[in-house]
Amino acid sequence: MRDSPSPTVPTFPNSQAADPLSQESRWRSLSLFNLYRLILGGVLMLVPSLFGEIFTLNVHNQRWFFWVSVFYTLMVGVSVLATVLRKPRPTVQLAFQIGADIAAITFLTYFGGGIQSNLGMLLLVSLALGGMIARGGRITLLFAALASIAILLEHSYAVLARDATTAQFLQAGILSTSYFAVAWLAHTLSKYAVASERLAFLRGVDLTNMAEANRLMIQDMPDGVLVVDERGTVRQSNPGAERMLGYTFLPSEPVKLADCSPLLEALFAAWRQNKALGHEVLRLPVSNQMARIRFLPVEREGFWGAVIVLEDIQRAQEQAQQVKLAALGRLTANIAHEVRNPLSSISYATELLKEGGQDPAKDRLLQIILDNTSRLNRIVQDVMQVNRRDRVQAERLDLGMRLPSFLENLCQVEGVSLDVFRLEISDGCQVHFDRGHLEQVLWNLCRNALRYSQKQTESVNIRVARSDDGRVTLDISDDGKGVLPEAVQKLFEPFNTTDAGGTGLGLYIARELCEANGARIEYLPVEQGGACFRISFGMPMNDERGG
Repeated sequence: MRDSPSPTVPTFPNSQAADPLSQESRWRSLSLFNLYRLILGGVLMLVPSLFGEIFTLNVHNQRWFFWVSVFYTLMVGVSVLATVLRKPRPTVQLAFQIGADIAAITFLTYFGGGIQSNLGMLLLVSLALGGMIARGGRITLLFAALASIAILLEHSYAVLARDATTAQFLQAGILSTSYFAVAWLAHTLSKYAVASERLAFLRGVDLTNMAEANRLMIQDMPDGVLVVDERGTVRQSNPGAERMLGYTFLPSEPVKLADCSPLLEALFAAWRQNKALGHEVLRLPVSNQMARIRFLPVEREGFWGAVIVLEDIQRAQEQAQQVKLAALGRLTANIAHEVRNPLSSISYATELLKEGGQDPAKDRLLQIILDNTSRLNRIVQDVMQVNRRDRVQAERLDLGMRLPSFLENLCQVEGVSLDVFRLEISDGCQVHFDRGHLEQVLWNLCRNALRYSQKQTESVNIRVARSDDGRVTLDISDDGKGVLPEAVQKLFEPFNTTDAGGTGLGLYIARELCEANGARIEYLPVEQGGACFRISFGMPMNDERGG
């Protein structure tokens, strides 16, 4: 699910909240009611001439029966127009329609042969529909009372004017009772309908609020979240999933899981066969990020789908790194005060003792002290470098301009010829990195490569290029013996070294500073011998692709 504007829904609706839904429902019901009345009016116009013998109607006055049917049909046409215009309000229109039905059917009953024509039963349909549309007890009973009075007056007038039999008053009374029974039944059913509609509206609001809360929660999650159905169609997603998969989900287009990530589709299929799977840690192809994949089943009347959680391992590591940095900050402050000052005193005193005597054994012991104090001082300096990780001042740096001057300074300090290094730089390789951090990383990697290389011409190769995804990569390789396979996993751990004079913090510091600048450092084995370390820089802002 993408971030998109969503309709504002009242959180705590009341009886008035359902009114817009009821009004729309009433207009729709009035339209269907008018359609029934329009068909009825057309049939009534044709009854005397075409269907009189079939329905055994003793039409008292065929001419008046026809014109009453015509007038009734015209009145229905006016009701249809009023419903289309939605003026006046539904209650007024319903009262007009029921009143027109009562009047028209009463006259049709009189001109159609009296109470024995059974035309009065047509009012049962109108009263039932009117009661369900009105959704009120009093007005429904009022309609039934008006219909009963109209039928009784019609038969009374027929007795006085056309010598109709008084025995048919019983039939008129039964018909009037039916009006009240149908009206009361319609009123009861309408109450249930209103209650069900209100409950459905409240449940709909609750579901909408819950769906909105879930959407906001999913959108705000730093990890990637995908909701897929049993056919593997992505129903919902969040920005974290787009970032980790390198795929943009469009809200209007359903996407198959296989289209955005074939790897996830294969894992999803395997997980459906074996629910014990689904906690794999792997590197995602496009973004090249490490993620732990978890599948959470969504079961609704069987298997419906799953929620796929892409847990960002790098983010978890960064959170742990923040805790580590806080501890390192306190540690380095204590080291600077408690360790460096005594080390300086020890070193100074040893220098004085070494100048005062000529005993070779004593000089050797003093030199051991000097070497170890120097080594401890380097360790302190390296540890304090780690504390610089959280002080990043990134800027755009052109590697083509910075690397040659860096190598010249390195060769002067190390006392080696510049021919030992081979430098290959593609055009337009700019990175977004802290200047001091970059020099520290390059210093550590190049000194490492120089230490383990054969120190011949082009023993250390530095190559800068762009990868297929547009990132700038920097490879530093040497022609030494390489790294043993069992030692590869511990290369970037602190205080891990094979050199007796090393601190074991160079590669660890290089990794920490790279991660602080959004880059990644990794070890690459070299087939013909030697070691290679690659730095993959993050995409610089406003990258011009070689500009």
